Amino acid sequence: MMNDNALQQIQSNGFVVIENAIELATVQSLCAQCEQAFLAESDVQRARSSRGHVYAARNLLDVVPEIQTFWRTGKPLQLLRSVLGDRFGLVRVLFFDKPPDRTWTLPWHKDTAIAVADNSRRSSLFSRPTQKSGVPHVVAGDDVLHQMLTLRFHLDDVTDENGPLRVIPGSHVSSTSEGEGSEAAVTIHAAAGDLLAMRPLITHSSGSSKPGTKRHRRILHLEFAADVNLPDGYQWHDFVAASMHVDTRDPSDFAP
Repeated sequence: MMNDNALQQIQSNGFVVIENAIELATVQSLCAQCEQAFLAESDVQRARSSRGHVYAARNLLDVVPEIQTFWRTGKPLQLLRSVLGDRFGLVRVLFFDKPPDRTWTLPWHKDTAIAVADNSRRSSLFSRPTQKSGVPHVVAGDDVLHQMLTLRFHLDDVTDENGPLRVIPGSHVSSTSEGEGSEAAVTIHAAAGDLLAMRPLITHSSGSSKPGTKRHRRILHLEFAADVNLPDGYQWHDFVAASMHVDTRDPSDFAP
């Protein structure tokens, strides 16, 4: 079972850092597979810096095979089962970097958008339908987001030099909660192989890297849901369970 203190931190603060969550060999393998996918002609949607570094990418599930498996063991699996139960699955994957030549920032916000198979259904629980890199998204209600957990796997050491994430403890309670306020914000430092587990509704921000840094800040951002089912007939765009991949997309989406 996962350490009780870690579970208590997620419950009370909305986040916890788990050290040495994955081995450095796994970190290196994930970096290599992502780089190969970014270079190949594929369905990966990516944004590149002026020097060709990829600083954001979506749609990695089908082109980076290890993403479907590396979290199904050890500390990540223990944490996911302890928080979400036995029916959980992976529903979205993002890649972020702050390469030396392309830093960026994000203001305080909460992660409320989810990827779904069809965002045209009428519902009082889902709103603001959008398309992100060809994938339907909606803003989900608190009841759905409370049943989710995000794991951010650090592929590089994160210090004040390369634009770390900041989180506000206690702000995960609802979509309007301010928690302890921005003056109590915690800066997330990490080593390669560490993970940050956080609830989607926690308020967080990201500052810029320091001028002249040579550090990258590569992150694999994995979102998990407690169950394959969504209310009002909605379906996840993808749902990768611990034991198998369940593709929830309508086959007609791929018709010629």
